[in-house]
Amino acid sequence: MRPAPPASGVAAERPLRAFSGLWLAYFATIGLFNPYAPLWFQALGLSTLAIGAIASLQSWTRLLAPYAWSWAADHSGARVALIRVASAGCALGAAGLALLPLAAATPDGPAAWFTRIGIPVLVAVLFLANGGIVPLAEAALAQLLTGPNGLDAARYGRVRMWGSVGFIASVLAAGAALQPLGIAAFPWLVLGLNGVLLVVALRLPTGHEERHAGEPAPAVLPLLRQPAVAWFLASVFFTVLAHTSIYAFLSLFLVHAGYGRQAVGLLWAVSVAVEILFFRLQGRWFNRLSPHGWLAAAAIVTALRFGGMAIGGAQAWLLVLAQLTHAVTFAAHHGACIALVSRFFPGRLRGRGQALYSALGYGLSGLVGGVGGGWLIDRHGFGALYGAAALAGALALGCVGLAWRAERRGLPSAP
Repeated sequence: MRPAPPASGVAAERPLRAFSGLWLAYFATIGLFNPYAPLWFQALGLSTLAIGAIASLQSWTRLLAPYAWSWAADHSGARVALIRVASAGCALGAAGLALLPLAAATPDGPAAWFTRIGIPVLVAVLFLANGGIVPLAEAALAQLLTGPNGLDAARYGRVRMWGSVGFIASVLAAGAALQPLGIAAFPWLVLGLNGVLLVVALRLPTGHEERHAGEPAPAVLPLLRQPAVAWFLASVFFTVLAHTSIYAFLSLFLVHAGYGRQAVGLLWAVSVAVEILFFRLQGRWFNRLSPHGWLAAAAIVTALRFGGMAIGGAQAWLLVLAQLTHAVTFAAHHGACIALVSRFFPGRLRGRGQALYSALGYGLSGLVGGVGGGWLIDRHGFGALYGAAALAGALALGCVGLAWRAERRGLPSAP
């Protein structure tokens, strides 16, 4: 079944506002958890090795959880209902994180070793649940915004920018709140934001969903055998792999180079600000290039961005320029990826297509980049890390070229 043209007018904007709220709330939880969770784990007495292992759970769960949630959605058609279930799972995991240390502090509470086992289990529950929200929401939003001419990039960008707003607002607000409250307040902030996420998910509209009873969903494997799809996913992997050098190691690089925490925060803010700006104004220029053209541009700028950092080191002007390119290397790249996923994986393949994008782009690449990047830094320093990231950008460009050539020979057809 082909999607209906996207509606217009006030009625069409109501579900888009609901999805904007979902992106805002979801990425606010990420903006709180990712920067500050290691500090809380440290305060609980966990070792550096244990903290690293817990942090890696996010990448591990992204290899499996998105596809499992999306498989269920493609077979049932109940994407919004599953977003609500996933959000409830996030709230449950967050509640456990807040209550377990409290229980351990009581005279007859669980032993310390039980807490140290329970924390990773609860973090895994949290990540397994929130790993389903993005692919489910992307698929539901793409269904709303996809018409005969493909994805409505302008309206998609105006919705997706709220995720970036939520992330940076959460990072800044949490830093300000935890300064007077102390790191012990962290799990309660996590619980509060995940509670907000659940409330927002419960308010998502369901009228646009297509329910499927008994009818099997098409298989995704035949599409993965299409060269255009396979090379596209390979390009996603290499582009995001290059970016793990900043996601995982930029703050360490800046501190190593002598920058203070305020400068680190400002440089992160620069990249998020241009990301928001690109999403907000995406409709003005996104159609000037094809999705493959944007992927190629992102790969070229990625190679230049990290090549410059490998050669130029930590010069302030170069770092600011590198962060400004995030508008192309992330925001434009993401918009092009969503457009191509919607094209290659239409209808009841949409959820699994989004899950593969998430798993290969942000799960597998996170694992490879985190482990490999750490090894490179230990052996050869940060220059080698950013040189490898530039190489990954060049490999991404080659994959884009092969994907574009394969598509010119004939678009893959949905089963």
